[in-house]
Amino acid sequence: MKTIVLKFVFALFAIGLVTSLQAQGPCFEGEDGRFYNLDGTPCTNTVVTAVPFLRIVSDARSGAMGDVGIGLSPDANAMHFNASKLVFAEEDLGLSATYTPWLRSLGLNDVYLAYLTGYYKLDDLQTLGFGLRYFSLGSIQFTDFNGEPLTTGRPNEFEITGAYARKLTDNFSAAISAKFIYSNLAAGQEVQGEVIEPGLAGAADISFTYEGPIKLENNNSLLRVGLALTNMGSKITYTNSVNRDFLPANIGLGAAWEIEMDQYNTITFALDINKLMVPTPCQGDNCDEDNDGRPDYKDQSSVGGIFSSFNDAPEGFNEELRELMFSAGIEYWYDKQFAVRAGYYNEHSQKGNRKFFTVGLGLKYQVFGLNFSYLIPTTNQRNPLDNTLRFSLMFDFGALDDE
Repeated sequence: MKTIVLKFVFALFAIGLVTSLQAQGPCFEGEDGRFYNLDGTPCTNTVVTAVPFLRIVSDARSGAMGDVGIGLSPDANAMHFNASKLVFAEEDLGLSATYTPWLRSLGLNDVYLAYLTGYYKLDDLQTLGFGLRYFSLGSIQFTDFNGEPLTTGRPNEFEITGAYARKLTDNFSAAISAKFIYSNLAAGQEVQGEVIEPGLAGAADISFTYEGPIKLENNNSLLRVGLALTNMGSKITYTNSVNRDFLPANIGLGAAWEIEMDQYNTITFALDINKLMVPTPCQGDNCDEDNDGRPDYKDQSSVGGIFSSFNDAPEGFNEELRELMFSAGIEYWYDKQFAVRAGYYNEHSQKGNRKFFTVGLGLKYQVFGLNFSYLIPTTNQRNPLDNTLRFSLMFDFGALDDE
C-alpha cells in the first residue's frame, strides 16, 4: 500500500479536505447529553465536503470586500456567485481572469487557483455565461510506508460551467448553470487495497436577482438582492467504494445598496449570508445505526442531504444558526475609475472559525480593469491566503464600442 508525503497533506489542507478534520479534536459527552471540546466549549463540528475548491472566492474585487458577491453590481465574476444578475450588466460582453497564489506563507510556490469567466448578452433579456476554474496542487512526491520514494504526481482539479440568464420582468431575473467537475488528487496510487481514480461529478446552480431603485431625498440609489443555490449535484468518490462524499452545495442570500453621492462619488454597502446544504456530522456512538461501517449521514442521497441539512444539527436550531457564514463589505468609487474596498468575513468557531478582514483597490480605464485584494486574519488560525496579494483582470468590451 502507498501513502503520501507531508506536502500532500499541506495540499489537502489547501483545498479544505482536512481543515475540518483538524479542527474537530476529541470531544466528550457532558452530563446534559451534549458534546464538548476538552476546554469545555461546544464540540467543534465542522461540515465536511469534497472538492471545496468550488467555494473558493478567487475574484479580487469580492476578495477585498469580505467575500461578498451575490448582490454586487454584475461583472464576469457573477458566474461564481449569482449568474442571474448578468442580464443587468451594462456592457454586452465581459471577461475576467484571476490568479490566486495558495499557501505562500508555507513556502509553496506551485499551488495556485486560476479562474477565467465571461458573458455575452444575446439581447436585453438573455445572457450566456461561462466559467473555467483550475486548481493546481503542485508537484507531490508519493512514498511507501517506509518513506521510500515511488512516483511524482501533479494533482489538480477543475470545473467547467455554462449559464443561461433571463429577465422575467424589468426588475427580476433568473438563471440556471450546469457544471462538470474533475478532481485528480492521487490517480494511480493505492490505499488500503483500492486504486485511487479521478473523481467526476456534475452539478447545477439556480439563482435569482431583484434590482430596483430606492428613492432618496438628494441622491440616486439602487438596491440589488440575490438568492443563489449552488453546487447541487451528484456525490463524488475517488475509488470504487460505495462511500461517496457530498459536493459543497450552498444557499446564499445577498444584498447590495449602491448610492450615488454625486456625479463623481459612489459608495456600495453589501452583505451576504451563506449556509452549506450538506448534512452535519453526527456525534456519539449512534452515528452508524445500520452497522454498515459508515456514518448514517453519509448514506443520504445528495438531494436528501440538501433537505436534511436545515434540521440535522446535533444541538438543534442553535447549532443550525452557527452554520451561517457572514460576509460584509464596502466599496467606494471615484469617477468610476478608482475604487477602495474593505470587508469582514465571519464563521462561528464551532464551524471552522474563519474570521478575517480584507482590503483592496480597483482601477478601471475604458475596457480594462485591475483589482487587488489582501487578507488579514483576526484569529490565530492560519489562512491559505495569509500574506498573499490576489489580483484580477477585467475586460468590458462593450465600453470600447461606446468610445
